[in-house]
Amino acid sequence: MKILATYNLKGGVGKTAAAVNLAYCAAQAGRRVLLWDLDPQAAATYYYRIEPGLDGGSKTIIRRKEDLERFIKASNYPTLDVIPADFSNREMDVLLTEVKKPGKRLAKIIKPLAEDYDIVLIDCAPSIAQVSESVFSAADALLIPVIPTPLSVRAYEQVEAFCQRNYADLRLLPFFSMADRRRQLHQQIIAEFPESYPAALASVIPYASVVEQMGTRRAPLGAYAAASEAARAYVSLWIEIEQRLRAG
Repeated sequence: MKILATYNLKGGVGKTAAAVNLAYCAAQAGRRVLLWDLDPQAAATYYYRIEPGLDGGSKTIIRRKEDLERFIKASNYPTLDVIPADFSNREMDVLLTEVKKPGKRLAKIIKPLAEDYDIVLIDCAPSIAQVSESVFSAADALLIPVIPTPLSVRAYEQVEAFCQRNYADLRLLPFFSMADRRRQLHQQIIAEFPESYPAALASVIPYASVVEQMGTRRAPLGAYAAASEAARAYVSLWIEIEQRLRAG
């Protein structure tokens, strides 16, 4: 089982869209996938047509009063399950400070699912706090969407610097999201970024109205626009991620 997390310090970069679509792509490739929505906004939960909310809230999970398995919901797609978000996720930082070894808590909670899933994909809220650090400790890799703009690149640099200081063994896999190749600045940053950050994935997710339609369709791109450039880009991105994971 591999634990991946879509994460960025900066919001509005296509993080949840990536989580939803990569989970779908992985499932379509035959992987047993669990998507855990840790963002209290519950967007990933919404896209998969699942009601948000956990019986007993986040504290039930963090204090291990119930096994994580109890909160898993089946999606409308084979081999893809979801743990929905709960508004109490906003309190998870405080809850983690109340338990022993908070940095290892999420890894410990997820571990019993190792025989049931090939991929656990966590959609994180945009912050660096106790929850995100617990995710960093649990994850095999962070999938970090970057808009090809200076501020978004700067946010990635901040994440990389933080992880180098505190989580040196954690693999960071940045990729470009919401890219508009008609813009010269976007083209320039896409071309130059890998020179400074060779771990960058080559697949580029375009800015496209078909992605925005996920909110009204309440479905991943592959379910309603599989032939679109954006849907094909997510498929390419997932293939590239798997190749990196296999390469070690």
